[in-house]
Amino acid sequence: MKVIFLKDVKGKGKKGEMKNVADGYAQNFLFKNGLAVEASSANISSLQAQKRQEEKKAAEELAEANKLKEQLEKLTVEFSQKSGEGGRLFGSITSKQIAEELLKNHNIKIDKRKIELADAIRSLGYTNVPVKLHHEVSATLKVHVKEQ
Repeated sequence: MKVIFLKDVKGKGKKGEMKNVADGYAQNFLFKNGLAVEASSANISSLQAQKRQEEKKAAEELAEANKLKEQLEKLTVEFSQKSGEGGRLFGSITSKQIAEELLKNHNIKIDKRKIELADAIRSLGYTNVPVKLHHEVSATLKVHVKEQ
């Protein structure tokens, strides 16, 4: 019997896949547990429509990420901090502070986990900070730390 999987089933198939399985397995396990539906023409067409909708949504997210990348690469986020000898800061600038500053001054909301700051900024001057916006799109944000 041909079935369309609604959820991932270990060893059998992934969500959205269409496969041949034993009739008893389909009737007694897959259908009862809501893991699959029979591959009728109506179900196949709804699966195709759902795939097209997911592709469209993914394309929109990619376009939005590219637009945000252009915006971010034009910006410079500025901080003023107290510093000691040799331009060393008292404290540091973290990804959380950068995200808050972007939201406050530029009205751009970015999750602090997407800001890929290897280690907190502990010195004066300019620093290029990579920001992961999408699994295909990465931007570079300039952070300027000046003395207070």
